[in-house]
Amino acid sequence: MVSQLSFSSASDLKKYIREVKDFPRKGIIFYDITTLLKNRYALRMTVDRFVWKFIGERVDKVVGIESRGFMFGTMVAYNVNAGFVPVRKKGKLPSKVIEESYSLEYGTDSVEMHEDAIEESDTVLIIDDLIATGGTALAVTKLVEKLGGKVIGLGFIIELTQLGGREKLSGYRVESLIKY
Repeated sequence: MVSQLSFSSASDLKKYIREVKDFPRKGIIFYDITTLLKNRYALRMTVDRFVWKFIGERVDKVVGIESRGFMFGTMVAYNVNAGFVPVRKKGKLPSKVIEESYSLEYGTDSVEMHEDAIEESDTVLIIDDLIATGGTALAVTKLVEKLGGKVIGLGFIIELTQLGGREKLSGYRVESLIKY
């Protein structure tokens, strides 16, 4: 159920995000969502806003990206009456998987999804806490599409606009609740 709190200004969620300077290393500002998670109203506003942004869309599966995407993805899936699919880092899933690699600043990494997680023609919403460069999110869209699913959108709590993640996902619907 979408609460009345969902329709206030998106910027009001920023007050629930703790900014930690020089973490994990000097010069980085870490946007800590644990302060949002512990507040019942901010948590509800966040989930309700994701639901509201995609209201009217047919969503068969919500895919959550490890690890914070699991928390929000399951709540969104419940609220839109969809299944939930976790995408994990390599070696963390117990059954047969498909894998997609993506570039990091220094090297590569990969994500995996069970090969039976998405069915042909499933409509899929991808949820994560943060979009920075967009590499992980793009890898996840490729996994969904390899299995025959259709990505109807990607939702993020926080978007770091200067890092160009939205541009990397050009052609996909990208929704973020907070922009820095």
